[in-house]
Amino acid sequence: MNRLSFRLKNGLSPGSLAMLLLVLASPQLWGGNEVLTLESAIKMALARNERALTANQEFSAAEARVARARAYFLPTLNTTGTYTRRPFEVKRTVSETQIVIQKYDALAGVAALNLTIFDARSIPAMRQATSDRNAARYAASETKRQLAFEVSNAYIMALSVDQLLVASHRRFEYAGQALDAARARYAAGLVSVNDVTRAELEHATAEMGITQAKGLVETTYLELGFLLDDSAAGEKELQIPEFLLEASLERAAPVEDLIVQAQERRLDLNAQRWRAKAQHALMLEPLLKWVPSLSFTGQYRYTNEAGFTGRSTNWNVGLTMSWMVFDGFSRNAEYSERKALASIADLNVKSSLRGVELDVRDALASLSNQKATLKQARVAHEVAQKNAAQITELYRQGLSTALEVADANVQLFEAEVQLVRERYGLGIAFLNLEAALGLDPFGKEPKL
Repeated sequence: MNRLSFRLKNGLSPGSLAMLLLVLASPQLWGGNEVLTLESAIKMALARNERALTANQEFSAAEARVARARAYFLPTLNTTGTYTRRPFEVKRTVSETQIVIQKYDALAGVAALNLTIFDARSIPAMRQATSDRNAARYAASETKRQLAFEVSNAYIMALSVDQLLVASHRRFEYAGQALDAARARYAAGLVSVNDVTRAELEHATAEMGITQAKGLVETTYLELGFLLDDSAAGEKELQIPEFLLEASLERAAPVEDLIVQAQERRLDLNAQRWRAKAQHALMLEPLLKWVPSLSFTGQYRYTNEAGFTGRSTNWNVGLTMSWMVFDGFSRNAEYSERKALASIADLNVKSSLRGVELDVRDALASLSNQKATLKQARVAHEVAQKNAAQITELYRQGLSTALEVADANVQLFEAEVQLVRERYGLGIAFLNLEAALGLDPFGKEPKL
């Protein structure tokens, strides 16, 4: 199932879509760098990040435990060989026949076969190991899914801080123009030196803002590189994840349908379901201790000291039945404990089901609110642009002060920063919805 199976409730307007495209476009201040797409970034993280590698190893360990549990149903074969050197030899004569009882060099070999024909306790142990293996498979996939979303968030954040850096450069450029205008007017005797001082202060503040934005860009790319285990992530050009733009225009299915789909699809919830099954399997094991067990044994021996029997080989087979009639009520206590643990596992599943419902409803509400907030930020940005242009023109005509120009420039910068943040928030809100629905960042069902 892909993202086209559901549609977000209130689609973006063309203007909002264009603004989201701006933040995701991530203008780069350099050219000719290697392009890093979101898909390649996620693949890199899944191949390199220790969390993904650890998840794979945890699943391998769970598979090994299944193989160990399965081995209980198979026979075991043990062989031993012994060589003994003695200082003397022992012989006896029986009916004029000399028999060597003990040789200088003695050889002996034993092969023993053991097979559990029936042991009721092995059945729940096998079911428990299998359930744990399935839980580990879902848990490993969930770990990698969450890592993919962390990479996606860091990727979009990197695109966003690039846009903030551009806004900082734009503020610095406007402040430079205002400073040039103030100096020209002061030279012409039209304004006092206070106007120049105020313009110089704004110019210095804008320059400091560029430094701070560069620091934010550097730390953001460092975080992205940490997730990817790639120290050169900051040198690569990020590409627009266009699927986010397309998916944001889609409309949602009814919320109840989305909740049901999420509860069936969520990997973490399925892992808990399998863990609960494992606990229920273990709950039966104490009860099955009341059932007798039956095993088969076989043994084959060889020795070069035949002795009085005259045989160098021998063998035997046997059946053994074991039945613990009374164990001081240990089985009863163990059953009560495991029954309680199974009930706890069921309650955890029930709690997670309600948690998934809450996640979906919260994600939908957050996405709806983010769209409204983005719309407001867009209006505020347009107003700030018009105000800055008007104040600048009035200052040229001598109808406003440098303080008003500086304030308008700051308001424009703050509105632009807020707009970038809201655009970024919209992308994150959509990713959060996909995460709540149990999808991957590309809107597809994750593979196990």
